Amino acid sequence: QVQLVEYGGGSIQSGGSLRLSCEASGITASSSCMAWIRQVAGREREGIAAVDIDGRPTYADSMKGRFTISRDVAKNTVYLQMNNLRPEDTAMYYCAADSGRAYGCRIGDLRPYRAWGQGTQVAVSS
Repeated sequence: QVQLVEYGGGSIQSGGSLRLSCEASGITASSSCMAWIRQVAGREREGIAAVDIDGRPTYADSMKGRFTISRDVAKNTVYLQMNNLRPEDTAMYYCAADSGRAYGCRIGDLRPYRAWGQGTQVAVSS
C-alpha cells in the first residue's frame, strides 16, 4: 500500500512559479508510476504528468511546456514544477500512484492510479 502527502500549494499571482512536492511511503512506493493530477472545482480530474521509477516523464499534451515532473528516488519524493502560472491553473493538485506499473507510465487514463494524496490547493490570481 502506498501513502502520499502533497506539499507546496498556495496563492500566487499570474506569471509566478510554484513547486509541489509529494512524499510517498509504503512498500510499493519506490516501484510505482507516480503522477500529478489536478481538479478544477466542478470539473473532471485532469492528468498533468507521470514519471516512471527511472525518472522518465510523460506529459498530457495540454500540459507540455509549463509543467515539469521529476522524481527523487532516494527521498521517495515526486515534484511538479509549475511556471508561468495562469488563473485557469487554479485547482486542487493531487499526487497519485499506479502500483501496478513501474515503467510505461500513462497519464491519459487515470483509472490505474489507485493511491491518492489528500491534495494541495493552488490559487492563481490575475
